[in-house]
Amino acid sequence: MVTFLQESLAALRNSRADISESIIILPSKRAGGFLMNELKKQASVTHFAPQILSIEEFIEEIANLSIIDPTELIFKSYKAYLNTASIREKETFENYATWALTLLNDFNEVDRYLIEPKPFFEYLANIKTLERWGVEKQESKLVSSYLQFWEGLPSLYNELWNLLKSENLGYQGMVYREAANNISAYIAEHGKKHHVFIGFNALNAAEQKIIQQLLKTGNSETFWDTDQHFYEDSKHSASYFIRKYIREWSYYEGKEKPQFPANFTSEKDFKIVEVQKNVGQAKYVGELLTNFSDDKLNKTAIVLGDENLLVPVLNSLPSNVNGINVTMGVPLKNFPATVFFELLFNLQLRSKGSIYYKDVLSLLSHPIGSILVEKAKDISNKLTSENITHPTPEILFSFSKTNENDPVKLLFENWNDDGIKAMDNCLKILKQLNIRIKTDKIEHLVIQKLMEVFGNISALAEKYPYLNSVKTVLNLFSELANTSTLDFEGNAYNGPQIMGVLETRVLDFEHLVITSVNEGVFPSGKSNTSFITYDLKQEFQLPLYTEKDAIYTYHFYRMLQRAKTVTLLYNAHSDGINSGEKSRFVRQLEFENNPNHNYEKIILSPSVTIKSTALKEIQKTEQVLTRLKEIAKKGFSPSALTSYIRNPIDFYFQKILKLSEYEEVEENIAANTLGTIVHDTLEAFYKPLEGQLLSIAHLEEMKGNIPLEVTKQFQKTFRGGTFSKGKNLIVFEVAKRYILNFITLEIADVKAGNQIKIEQIETKLTLNIPIPELDFEVNIGGIVDRVDRYNGKLRIIDYKTGSVQQTDLEIIEWESLTQDYKYSKAFQVLAYAAMISKEVPLDTAEGGIISFKNLNNGFLKFATKASSRGAKDTNISQEVLSTFFIELKRLILEICDQNTPFIEKEIER
Repeated sequence: MVTFLQESLAALRNSRADISESIIILPSKRAGGFLMNELKKQASVTHFAPQILSIEEFIEEIANLSIIDPTELIFKSYKAYLNTASIREKETFENYATWALTLLNDFNEVDRYLIEPKPFFEYLANIKTLERWGVEKQESKLVSSYLQFWEGLPSLYNELWNLLKSENLGYQGMVYREAANNISAYIAEHGKKHHVFIGFNALNAAEQKIIQQLLKTGNSETFWDTDQHFYEDSKHSASYFIRKYIREWSYYEGKEKPQFPANFTSEKDFKIVEVQKNVGQAKYVGELLTNFSDDKLNKTAIVLGDENLLVPVLNSLPSNVNGINVTMGVPLKNFPATVFFELLFNLQLRSKGSIYYKDVLSLLSHPIGSILVEKAKDISNKLTSENITHPTPEILFSFSKTNENDPVKLLFENWNDDGIKAMDNCLKILKQLNIRIKTDKIEHLVIQKLMEVFGNISALAEKYPYLNSVKTVLNLFSELANTSTLDFEGNAYNGPQIMGVLETRVLDFEHLVITSVNEGVFPSGKSNTSFITYDLKQEFQLPLYTEKDAIYTYHFYRMLQRAKTVTLLYNAHSDGINSGEKSRFVRQLEFENNPNHNYEKIILSPSVTIKSTALKEIQKTEQVLTRLKEIAKKGFSPSALTSYIRNPIDFYFQKILKLSEYEEVEENIAANTLGTIVHDTLEAFYKPLEGQLLSIAHLEEMKGNIPLEVTKQFQKTFRGGTFSKGKNLIVFEVAKRYILNFITLEIADVKAGNQIKIEQIETKLTLNIPIPELDFEVNIGGIVDRVDRYNGKLRIIDYKTGSVQQTDLEIIEWESLTQDYKYSKAFQVLAYAAMISKEVPLDTAEGGIISFKNLNNGFLKFATKASSRGAKDTNISQEVLSTFFIELKRLILEICDQNTPFIEKEIER
């Protein structure tokens, strides 16, 4: 394969033997590097190389201005904005920075295309005036200042121009305009030198003027990189610009039109691969390269339509790829350390005296946070154990050291919206990280880069007084993190190349792998990040989206011209703004269906295998039996037994292995916490009345104390949590309403003439269960919520804050009591009744539930029934308890039987 650079050098040597005095200008520095490498390969003897420049370097030389750093440009432009008298209403730097880039890009566009600024901005101001025409009969202050801004743009433009020019600086468009203005002076001094422009396509007006003026000297020439197939097709936008220049430039008048090679129609193999998700593309690239020989790898380029695929592709490279050249860096924003500092800034922005616990935990659990703070886990556990949802900085300091450089102090002390303090603390944190990170070389490089970024921000803060808030520093940090990269080192001219689309300009490869060839990615589609309206662009002949689309078309087809094999991958997964649609370029290739092109279409999808997961089964070892004996001696609780009924595996994890649920900060009051608060409040009210008859006076006194007592119980149980706002305030009010409704029900009972005598409140009960089949002691034990006598009849009552239905307490088949979790409430009531029967023989007792969510149905009684439609018997007698003991013993024997494993139940969720 003869590359475009080889063709251009051959043509140059044919026209002049010595090119060492030539000035060769290319679209990018990378293209210049490849040209120099080609000169080395072709050199048989030592000779001087020509001067090789990128177009920006060449333009800076003509203009005698340096292109200013984009970040500093924002500060310079704000200074110009403040100095513009015609714009009277000035915004803060923080607000200005949100729209300044768009405005500066428009200034760039105006200058690059050599548009006269005054009439242009007047036209724009008139458009903005028309947009507001008829909004109000009398112009408001807001509309007035809005229109005043647009009318003041020419003054702002001139102010910025003069400010930069005085320092020999300029933004890109300004430098281009100045170069176009200086081209005559440059030609007078350097016009006799041989200038060569290689591989250009879409030129702005300034570039066109400069190149045309140099061509007129007769000492300059251009080499266009296109193909005969595209050039001769007047409708194909791949050569739209080159056809335009050859047709319109006076240089080509009366001359024979350039001849272009016919490479595109030569034999090529295209492979169009549809992949699910971006990671699938990366994996396929790795799989594809596995079969490439070293020679083929040296002639291969992997072009990333979406540069975010860089890291996944690098991680997917196979072992046969020994060396690789990455022409782009990894954006700093993709590294954990950068994310850590963004979390820190956002925590400080949200911090108003106290800090949201999730913000604290997200910092401490971050990999960087755990390296920085030695006791990060202890602090997290402390917040969790004390249930602190909004700790103050002082509370966090109390968990750690208190010296000035303590990481906890640097992280969580209030920055008081002070941008200087924010930068100072970040630099101190980075210095500590630099010492603490010992093994990870990449992380060390990231820390060094972040120190450089914050150093730049500090330098700007010293130079300009605008970085006075945390939000401003964060915005600037985010901007620098987006544009800063960690660059790779490698051999630029051997091995496969991983490149962005723009980096392929002028370069050719026999084997191409192009990823993300999706509509909306490559090409990117319409975008309008500009204040310049469509009709204004038309009026002043600025490039429209159609012309920008032609640029993408050129880049795509230019890559294919000399390639022999091309693999095009696109993501077919539709997700968010990604439509999963393949690019129009792929469709166009398929539609044209050139006879010399071979197409292979592949659809890749991950193989999905559904494995049937067997239910867990755990055998009872000697250790398990020992633990069961311990539980039996202490006493099986009713809730433990019902957990076994629900799922034996749950019982095994909770009671045998003693595994509890993961403890976390309870930000919103959980259902079990609400239950505890209601139970404890009722205990506080009723415990002093044991052995007494309930009276209206007792109950009315309770009613009056509800807010105070519920508050007290909340503070005890929901420690550290706040219940003065949000969902927790609603739960707090629900708890008060539950208690109020219950006491109101009790008052109605007493007023109706019913006698209620409180026997026991929250009493701990135990009962020995003689089981001859077992050679160890077995007990059951638990705490009964309430035992009273209602008109002389004993009642065993269990409180539930959840919803309970009467049918949950009605037994037809006794076997279902220990087999169906639906009857767990009935099981618990009978267990408490059995324990009470040890002290008080039961003949005519009742047991049941008071459900606070179902309070209107009153006391829900346990009952037995002969059939579903049979009469209910609510009496708990010795006969009922004897039947219950049979089922209870059977359940305990099953739990303690060594030959019966714990078998998981399928539970519908």
